[in-house]
Amino acid sequence: MAEKKFTRDELAKYNGDGEKPHYMAIDGIVYDVTHSPAWKNGIHHGYQAGYDLTDALYKVSPHKDRVLANLPKVGTLVGEE
Repeated sequence: MAEKKFTRDELAKYNGDGEKPHYMAIDGIVYDVTHSPAWKNGIHHGYQAGYDLTDALYKVSPHKDRVLANLPKVGTLVGEE
């Protein structure tokens, strides 16, 4: 199966609203945080799913990218075309 590619607009649809999964992107990889206890209703420490959170992860988060290995990868973030 081909890897799904998300634009920023498409990723924004997976923000925790409604029945869709909760996704966020880090370093161009889109992760599913739907079932992560840390992401209740698509929110984690004030950050909303549906966005590229690379800057927040590396500049604010105490755990940096160590937690990413535990999250399912669902695709890649691509530039607007």
